Amino acid sequence: MPRSEYRCRTCGDTFELSRPMAESSAPADCPAGHDDTVKLLSTVAVGGTASSSAPARRTGGGGGGGGCCGGGCCG
Repeated sequence: MPRSEYRCRTCGDTFELSRPMAESSAPADCPAGHDDTVKLLSTVAVGGTASSSAPARRTGGGGGGGGCCGGGCCG
C-alpha cells in the first residue's frame, strides 16, 4: 500500500499514512485531530551508477527470454 505524506496547517505537524490509491486524494486528519491538512508531493531518489557498457537492446526476431510471454508477443 502506498504511503502518502501530509502536513497539518493548524499545528504544522508532518505525518505519513498508508492508503489505497483509490483514497489517496481523500482528506486526512492529523494525529492531533485537526482536519486542515494538505498532501505533500513525494520525491523519489534513485541511486546507482551509469555504465557505458550496457548491453545492446534486442529488436525483432524470436529468441527466448525477456519481453512479455518470453519474447513472443513483442517485436
